[in-house]
Amino acid sequence: MEQLAIFGGEKAKTTPWGTGKRFGDEELQQLKEALEQNTLFYFRGTKVNAMCDKFKKMYGANYCVATSSGTAAIHVALGAAGVTEGDEVIVAPMTDMGSMIGILFQNAIPVFADLDPRTYIMTAESIEKVITDKTKAVVVVHLAGNCAEMDEIMEVARKYNIKVIEDCAQAYETFYKGKRVGTFGDFGCFSLNDFKHISAGDGGMVLTNDEQNFYTAAKFADKNYDRWNSRNVHDGQIDFIAPNYRMNELTGAVGLAQIDRVEWICSRRNELGERLSAGIRDLPGVLIPEIKPHNKSSYWFYMFRIDEAAAGVSRNDFADALVAEGIPVGRGYGLFCAYDYNFFRNRSAYQGTHAPFDSKYYGGNVTYSKENCPGAELILKSAISFNINEFHTEQDIDEMIAAIRKVSAYYQSKK
Repeated sequence: MEQLAIFGGEKAKTTPWGTGKRFGDEELQQLKEALEQNTLFYFRGTKVNAMCDKFKKMYGANYCVATSSGTAAIHVALGAAGVTEGDEVIVAPMTDMGSMIGILFQNAIPVFADLDPRTYIMTAESIEKVITDKTKAVVVVHLAGNCAEMDEIMEVARKYNIKVIEDCAQAYETFYKGKRVGTFGDFGCFSLNDFKHISAGDGGMVLTNDEQNFYTAAKFADKNYDRWNSRNVHDGQIDFIAPNYRMNELTGAVGLAQIDRVEWICSRRNELGERLSAGIRDLPGVLIPEIKPHNKSSYWFYMFRIDEAAAGVSRNDFADALVAEGIPVGRGYGLFCAYDYNFFRNRSAYQGTHAPFDSKYYGGNVTYSKENCPGAELILKSAISFNINEFHTEQDIDEMIAAIRKVSAYYQSKK
């Protein structure tokens, strides 16, 4: 039996990780052209509009609104969907704060739907279970490049007349039944944060097929100004407050160049993720992510779970052994699920108050508890996550596979 590196053996990962440049001459050329316009304001320049045009055509959508971040994109979608004080919005418990900030800034109440422990995604069943007469919308988080079962979710949404906002921050070029996610719901939201598949440093995009949704979202992203009716900017005809989430021309220029890269990036990540799954799917107690046959993941990261009884080792010991083998890993998805944030437990989203939870427009009594989301808790306690990068080589993936198989074989031999 080969000795594990954590006990003094040789490491499985023996070569440097593949690397590459994310930005190049294309971005520099677009930035140069943006500066030469003598304006960086999105409505007077060309780069933000060109980026939106290119992205909506790629996705087969009718309209695209650019924003200052992915978090802003979700807030814009929520605002355009009419989410307001006293409403409930369903969201995943395993996600970035960006999925929830807009809900709270609209003085609405986040309600968490449980996750499938094999796909890590909320389901139509878990969503329907938490719908109330206060539910206005659901933010469907396509986690880690995998996707929700959108036909089933849209059926539930239509049944209860609730808006669907797809959080695709981690799911560029993710396909459900041959169609890109972000095009099923009322709005599809994307991030250009530096840690996503493509980057403009920050920035976001909102897709929609409905003309009214587009105009409402475009205004909501720009202080509720109607740029198509110039009088509206100055005549005081603003019906309700909205934030300033405008994208500038420099961000749009980089985003425009990056969109040309996204198909290759996601295709490469899919290839590498599938290679990794194929190499470890037979290991006892190693539960690879379930990508349903009609879906295609773009693997923003790779996460598998450990069934400790079948694997003969704890999740933490398995993870420690992989790190020693030269494979950096994370445990779960953060340290805890979103409902364990202090401001949920203490009802303190706004300093010095209990708003929006005690709003007179709400009157509900939402409960935040681990018991409500057993699937999410199981993922949190049993998952190991890896970075997947388009610059990884086949050898990188093969050495990852070798490390996982080595650790698995060692602990199987000790059972």
